[in-house]
Amino acid sequence: MKPGMDDRSVAQRVLDHIANGTTDVGDAVWREPVANYRSSERLKAEIEQVLRRSPTPFCPSAALPEAGSYLAREAAGTPVVAVRGADGKVRAFRNACRHRGMQVASGAGCQRAFVCRYHGWTYNLEGRLRHIPHEEGFPGFDKNDHPLVPLATSERFGLVFVTQDSPALGDDSLDGLAELIRPDQRLFNTVEREFDVNWKIFLESFIEGYHIKSTHPESFLPYGFDNLNVIDLFGRHSRVTYPFQRIRKLEKVPPAERKVEGLLTYVYHLFPNVLVTVLSRHTNLVVLEPLSVDRTRQYTYSLSNGGGDDPAALAEARRDADFVGNTGAQEDRAVAEKIQRGLSSGANDAFIFGKYESALVHFHRTLTAALA
Repeated sequence: MKPGMDDRSVAQRVLDHIANGTTDVGDAVWREPVANYRSSERLKAEIEQVLRRSPTPFCPSAALPEAGSYLAREAAGTPVVAVRGADGKVRAFRNACRHRGMQVASGAGCQRAFVCRYHGWTYNLEGRLRHIPHEEGFPGFDKNDHPLVPLATSERFGLVFVTQDSPALGDDSLDGLAELIRPDQRLFNTVEREFDVNWKIFLESFIEGYHIKSTHPESFLPYGFDNLNVIDLFGRHSRVTYPFQRIRKLEKVPPAERKVEGLLTYVYHLFPNVLVTVLSRHTNLVVLEPLSVDRTRQYTYSLSNGGGDDPAALAEARRDADFVGNTGAQEDRAVAEKIQRGLSSGANDAFIFGKYESALVHFHRTLTAALA
């Protein structure tokens, strides 16, 4: 973990900002051309050169709790299925039968094999083709040469990462990062929604606190601060800390004994299109999948913040998720949709990201560099 990102260091940084009336400040202002939100060619490059070549969280490990557990969805426009094998290892594949391309899985579930519903070709959990009905009709055909097409897959920090295409955009900047989702956290809800918003506009609302006072005056502001954030940049990624007013009680706690659970929100941006929001009683893994320049599919995986299968912990997590989902999240979506509609006004040649929005500057710098 990068120095200064541990909980105790973050607590001290927040308390210093409170005492001094300051916040973290970036090193530059960034102007992002509005054309980059409206261009189909630019979106095509973002998907093909960045999203498909980046090791991107596909789902939380908790979504695949046992052998045979699988989850199928589209990622960067590609049908993908991830499954936990009998050996405990998670593998991901292009979700298409090697016969005539029928998807072999949909949704989520648990099963011992993937059976194509078109002609019954059957693949085991490791993706190997095991059975072809009336195999004599395919003389000279070798099943060993026609497994499900695998994708580079790893399981780290409680997340399943998938890289679709090569050459991959190598990245070791997550090494040493604390486990984002622990084994005692339970997946209690999965939501899939679509919105008429460019994926980057949607993402931008998550990783800056400059808007809290204006956008969330009755939902988040009474519990938090106006434009007070701790911002950490690491590799292509970032983390924005949103402290609550109640963190002030740590002023009377010796630094070595300080704990921040329930006193702040961490929002991790895992480049390019994934966010992990660690809130008071629950954690969300949010994946933003671009469908077009003005439409995004959002997958949200909600997990408890611990307690295993304890009903009380799960109930607390659900209440916390309901509060956030019914207040601040709706307010952010409404703003994003109005920004999207405002693109057609012709008023702006570029959006301006200031020094209080350094995580956004970092994102656009990184995306621009990846496309170069």
